[in-house]
Amino acid sequence: MRRGLEEQGRLGGAPPPRWARFAPAAALIVLVLAQALTPGDVELGFFLAALPPVAAFAYGAAGTAFFAALVLVLLGAPTLGVARARGSDLATVAAVGLLSVVIAWVRRRRDAQLVSVRTVAEAAQLAVLPPVPHRVGPVRCSGLYRAAQRGTLVGGDLYDVRAGPYGVRALVADVQGHGLAAVATVAALLGSFREAVLDDAELVAVAARLDRRLLADTGQPSDGPAGAPELFVTAVLLEFPPGRDRVRIVSCGHPPPLRLSGTAVTEVAVEPGPPLGLGVAGQAPPSVAEVRLAPGDQLLLYTDGVTEARDAAGNFYPLADRVPVLCRDRAGLVRAVWQDLVAFSGGGPRDDVALLLLALDASADGLRETAAGFPEAAL
Repeated sequence: MRRGLEEQGRLGGAPPPRWARFAPAAALIVLVLAQALTPGDVELGFFLAALPPVAAFAYGAAGTAFFAALVLVLLGAPTLGVARARGSDLATVAAVGLLSVVIAWVRRRRDAQLVSVRTVAEAAQLAVLPPVPHRVGPVRCSGLYRAAQRGTLVGGDLYDVRAGPYGVRALVADVQGHGLAAVATVAALLGSFREAVLDDAELVAVAARLDRRLLADTGQPSDGPAGAPELFVTAVLLEFPPGRDRVRIVSCGHPPPLRLSGTAVTEVAVEPGPPLGLGVAGQAPPSVAEVRLAPGDQLLLYTDGVTEARDAAGNFYPLADRVPVLCRDRAGLVRAVWQDLVAFSGGGPRDDVALLLLALDASADGLRETAAGFPEAAL
């Protein structure tokens, strides 16, 4: 749930800032001191009547009632020299204080309901797209996800890393559109991918399964693109075969992964096939690229929300050029890329962003870990 805690401010569910709780007390002290330092014919004490409404925005009913009672005491005791209030004035101040207490009670009640709803919504979204584990079999993972729509944790991008009998497989995909409208497609694709990791022996079969799922969800015929489908998804699939220092890659219209070898950053040469959802992945399977990984090599997968972000001059974010500068700290690379992207675009991109960094532990112990728990693993 760590990602959820980090998103609390973005979701808008954070409590009032700490300074807001000190504002009523500070205003009270300032007004009392100002009244003491002004001539006797100038009365500032009646400004105290504004304190209970201010307190209602930062405190609950009890705290607001305390400030309301304190204001009544200060205004109703002539010996204190704050103000000379008449009975009708005190009644008005008391009414304002009572109304402030009611407002504070209603606000706290609504806040509690809102927090409850957001907690449930956050849990549901994290169930759809949980944080990537730090390690899956012999593959070390680091991921970062940012939804474009404020108040949500899941948008139109997705990623996942799963171990199965055929090795560790990873998926990064970008659904057409973004925001809550794409979440159902994200959930469907992730469910199909997790089944395919266990059932399908070939990586192209995984792509075909995802393609069929999209066609089923959009009501398109499975024998090809007879009519232009309303939904498509670009995706890149990776497979780390058991016991081997290689990775297989299938691209379905998705930007190619970046290979990080020391300080060198290059695009992995993989021929992209058509996007998913067009109904052709099963009939014309995309090509599979197999790449040998040297010790220390890493693969950076991303969505077009990264590379299509623009600066004030309209220039695209140069990810391949920026990674060598940012990769001095490999452990924090994805977060460094995100921070650099936010600075480049002047506040963050307008599209969903997904970053996934993968590294294969090519040691003997690491490679033996691949098929643990899967007795039917195919080498």
